[in-house]
Formats: sequence, structure tokens, C-alpha cells
Amino acid sequence: MRTEDFWQLIDRARAGAGEPGAVAARAVALLAERDPEEIVGYARHQRRVLSASYRVDLWGAAYLINGGASDDGFEYFRGWLMTQGRAVFARAVTDPDSLAELPRVRAAALSGEEFECEDMLAVPWEAYRKATATELPADRDPVVPPDLNDFWDFDDEEEARRRLPRLAALFTEPPAE
Repeated sequence: MRTEDFWQLIDRARAGAGEPGAVAARAVALLAERDPEEIVGYARHQRRVLSASYRVDLWGAAYLINGGASDDGFEYFRGWLMTQGRAVFARAVTDPDSLAELPRVRAAALSGEEFECEDMLAVPWEAYRKATATELPADRDPVVPPDLNDFWDFDDEEEARRRLPRLAALFTEPPAE
């Protein structure tokens, strides 16, 4: 599956779906209609997308926005980020502070809403099971661990303001009255 096909399927799933869980459910339904090899291709591409987004500053953004982010929490955050579409995802990977521009993220600074979608991560497995009544074959490509040498203390508000100034202004400063 090509990059364009991967994101087009997600865009189709987003159309009229609303909440992230509904996007994931629609993605499963749409993908299950395809040939099993395409589902395997989607799984490989999703793995590449998630690998490319395994970045320290994006993790810091997830930590600020969600009030914390464990390993699993960061995975689920990136699942939510996938449900936002290619443009938002790509921009967040290259500039995590850009998430401060999303109205829903801005509102979360006051509401405390958290952004996670574990279901989006399971889309290829669920679709393959639905299409074939068998399990998705294991991917044989080696996993290349990300470089996390630039890890910083996400609880350090000064460092957060330096690295992610717009998000830090939303999530570390007291709300303006």
C-alpha cells in the first residue's frame, strides 16, 4: 500500500465519522473490504507511520496535552493523531507545537479532555480478522528503535516553554480570566 492510499482510506473513514473511535471502526470496515494483501500493506505502512512519529518532542506534546503520557499513552495519542488526517499528523511530527492551533486541543487546556485512540492502532488486525477469519501474519521487517537521546524532563515547565512554547502556554500557564 502506498502512502497516498493509506491516508485516503483514513480520510474516507473520517468522513462523517465524528469521534476517533468511530473513525477507527469505519477504517476497519473499509479496509476489510479490500484484498488481504492490501490489509497487510496497510499494517506495514501504519507501522512506518508510527515509527516515524516516535519522536521525543511529539511525546512531550502528548505529555503536556494529556497531562502525562506513558509508553502506551503515547502510542494511543499517536492513534488519535492518525484520526486527525495526514496534514495534521505530518505537521505534528515535524512541529509538535503546531498542535496548539487545533481548536479541540485549545479547548482541552480548559476541559482536561485527553486525546487517545487505541482502536486506531488495531485497525489492520481487526480488518484482517473480519476479512479472512484468521490473524494478520506477523511482520518480518526488523523494528528499528527510535533515537531518544534528546529526552527531556516533561515535567520541567521551563524546558517545556523552551521546546513547545505554544503548548506550554496553554497547558502550564494558569488560564486567563
